[in-house]
Amino acid sequence: MRISIGDCRLFVDVEGAKLVPDGPAMREKPTLLLLHGGPGFDHSSYKPSFSVLADAAQLVYYDHRGNGRSDRSSAERWNLAQWGDDVVALCDALGIEKPVVLGQSFGGMVAMAYAVRHPDHPGKLILSSTTARHRLDRVLAAFERLGGAEAREAARCYWEKPGAGTLPDYARLCFPLYSKTPRDPAADARTAWNFDVMFAFGGGEDRTFDLLPELGKVRCPTLVLGGEDDPICPIDDQADIAAALPASRVRFERFPGCGHGVFRDDPTRGFAVIRDFVRS
Repeated sequence: MRISIGDCRLFVDVEGAKLVPDGPAMREKPTLLLLHGGPGFDHSSYKPSFSVLADAAQLVYYDHRGNGRSDRSSAERWNLAQWGDDVVALCDALGIEKPVVLGQSFGGMVAMAYAVRHPDHPGKLILSSTTARHRLDRVLAAFERLGGAEAREAARCYWEKPGAGTLPDYARLCFPLYSKTPRDPAADARTAWNFDVMFAFGGGEDRTFDLLPELGKVRCPTLVLGGEDDPICPIDDQADIAAALPASRVRFERFPGCGHGVFRDDPTRGFAVIRDFVRS
């Protein structure tokens, strides 16, 4: 379904009931709002793996504006502040209060922008394989360690000039290094792509944003998940996020041998940690 948030409509999908029968009462489950990576991708990367959490939470998937099956909106609104504000607008439209907001990769950047701009809104925050400030030096070093000089050069060319000319080599040499789990060849076919927003963000705000100084504003319990072999959001980026958050509210979980999206490479532990945090 498409939900209007004022100036555009966002594609939304819901899995599981909010209220479930529990003896003589109806038990309310928390709402887990899932913010996908990219930009330029869609929410399909969460399916079907996140269905394992449907017993613990009502799952709400959506595509960010400009992404997937949501309205394209306009390029001047493709920025972290707007994407963060969209989280609140969508929750208002759906009547969601105190959501548990999970952001993977770019979705984590949006989740952080949302949490610092609206610190009283989230119930909990989960930041998975993300970064609060793009560190190209760390990214290039990680790709070289995992894929050699050729992968480092492909990454350098793409991130210095994101576009149709540099993406093919980056996709061929670097995408396979993101995760230890082999890529599903059908996943790309299922994805509704928008390369315009991918290249616009990669060549623009992705180079300049820095959320670290603002993370002290976050007021809700926050779980930070990071894979120690993640080349695009290296583990040191997760450590920086955890250090910048209020110490009394943060839980930082490192995953040895895992890459980008620890729930892909270690689903048993990854989903167990997420489940425990959602329920706690």
